[in-house]
Amino acid sequence: MKKTIVIVDDHVLIAKALEGIIGNFNEFEVIYVCENGKDLIDKFENNSQIPDIVLLDISMPIMDGFETAAWLTQNHPGIQVMALSMQGDDNSVIKMIKNGAKGYLLKNTHPKDLEIALTKLNSEGFFYPEWASKIIFSNLNKDKEMESAVRISDREREFLKYTVTELSYKEIADRMCCSPRTVESYRDQLCDKLDLKTRVGLAVFAIKNGFAG
Repeated sequence: MKKTIVIVDDHVLIAKALEGIIGNFNEFEVIYVCENGKDLIDKFENNSQIPDIVLLDISMPIMDGFETAAWLTQNHPGIQVMALSMQGDDNSVIKMIKNGAKGYLLKNTHPKDLEIALTKLNSEGFFYPEWASKIIFSNLNKDKEMESAVRISDREREFLKYTVTELSYKEIADRMCCSPRTVESYRDQLCDKLDLKTRVGLAVFAIKNGFAG
């Protein structure tokens, strides 16, 4: 079964072009297009199908991508949010990640790279190209991280070691001899302590602070 996608973009031509491009992908399909975050919420409240992935523009009237990502994270945490924008500055990338986006692409991305990004987002739970990863590394506040690291338990340290791998949460649970639910609790506790919202944020923290070795 194909993974379902909703495109949220106020530029109709761009949204329709994306819909056509994704229509050629084997594993994904666009189920509808929204003009902004408010339009998306209205469709959800009117019982439209809830997608697996939301491709989200940032600059939109009425309700922009930052607000929409935060709303989706709070109300539909199971949806994977991929930012797809013309904006690639540090502030936009970091703010979208903090608001729960699990991926970030620029609109000049080649269609093949878009398909690869969606595939990795679906299989690994996140996808950031190299340029976005560099922004994440350079903007993490290490002092705050180290202060929080003092309160990290041994089991949380063990979990951090696995965040930098390609193992799924179920596979991590097998390695740690516990249930997937317990692994999810480690993830949630660490995200709360470190003020992070994505696995890639945890992985970056693990690498910078020596937990990944």
